[in-house]
Formats: sequence, C-alpha cells, structure tokens
Amino acid sequence: MSYCVNCGVKLDASLNRCPLCNTPVINPNELKKAGAIPPFPTERGETEKVKSKDGIILLTVAFATISICCALLNYLVFNHSLWSIPIIGLCALAWVVILPVMLFKKLPVYVFLILDGFAIAGYLYLISFMTSGRYWLIKLGLPITALVTAIIIIFTFFFRNVSSSILSVALYFYILVPLLCIGIELLICRFREQPLHIVWSAIVLAPCAVVAIILITILSRKRLREAVRRRLHF
Repeated sequence: MSYCVNCGVKLDASLNRCPLCNTPVINPNELKKAGAIPPFPTERGETEKVKSKDGIILLTVAFATISICCALLNYLVFNHSLWSIPIIGLCALAWVVILPVMLFKKLPVYVFLILDGFAIAGYLYLISFMTSGRYWLIKLGLPITALVTAIIIIFTFFFRNVSSSILSVALYFYILVPLLCIGIELLICRFREQPLHIVWSAIVLAPCAVVAIILITILSRKRLREAVRRRLHF
C-alpha cells in the first residue's frame, strides 16, 4: 500500500497520479529503469596516495631546516656553548630511523634495527664533542648501545620465529631484561676500572628468574597453559 508524498492520501496501486492533489505517483524501484539521476554518486572517490618519495623529501627538508636554523643560531647568536649539536643529532637520528622504513620496506627488520643502533652510536659521537674527552664514548656509550641493539634483535628473533603469544613474550622479557641489566652493570664497572661484580642487577635478576621459571613451567604444560589463558582471557 502506498500514500501520496504530497498530501498523504491513500493511493490505489493502479493510479498514476494522486486523485486529490494530482501529484505523480512514482515507484522508487523504477527510478533506475526510467534513467533518473541518483542523488549521490555510485562510485566511491579516493584521494591520491602520497608516494614514499614525497614523504622522504618532506622529512628531509624539515629535519635539514631545523638543523640549519639551530646551527646558525648557535654560531651567530647563542654561541656560549654547542647546544645545537644534540638537536642536530636528534634530527639525524630521526632521519636515519624513518628513512629506511619508508624507502626499503622489503628489507628484513634486523637490518632496520642494526641501522638504528648505528644511528644512536652516531648521536652519542656528536654529543662527545660537548665533553672533555671521548673515553666515556668508547668504554661505555658504544658498548651499551651495541648491547641494547643485540638484546632487541634477539627479542625480535624469538618473537617472529619462535612464539608471539602473551606468555612467550613475557618469558622473553623476564629473561632478556636481567641480562641487559647485568651487561650494563659490568660495563659500568669496566668504565670505572673496578672489579667486575653484580650488585643492583642481581636485585633485578632474582625476581625475574622466579617469574621466568614459573612461565617456563606454565608453557611446558599444555593443560596448565590453557587454564591460565582461559582465566586471563587471552
């Protein structure tokens, strides 16, 4: 049953016009057959995607402009210290981190991580110009950067090739974090020319070892693993 769109009177199915106000009766299903123009476009429009080359140019110009402006201000106005070096280093670090991801999307993730490690090492090298010497860079800064990069690469390898479940990721965390802390403390002892021993890293190691053993037990028992997953809702 249909009604007039103008006056609302009830219409018979055989009528072509409203008997009261003479408004034409149109069947919406026949609009396409009649060649009527729809009120909205039938095709979905899409904006043109930004190419990686354009994004790289934009980032390069932005980082280069910031670096040049800071260098000029440091040289011409605020020349009491080399304050522009950390800013220029951060711009270079961000550029090295972002550029390979945008330019070489098919490279292995490990290559990106190694490049990031080299970028951080370069940033520390720039900071060394603000200090009296580079002894800390060689004995502490670069070794810690290499250690952190290696830990992240190991974590990424296990996450991508062994297991990526929540329990497994937690196990990797509680194993690698104390190893990182032990390595950092030993490097600090070496930097201070002290006997190699662990103190504060042992405090980190003890609870992490307990949690890691518990997680290994859970992961090694299928029923226990499934029960924990159901109770924790993952």
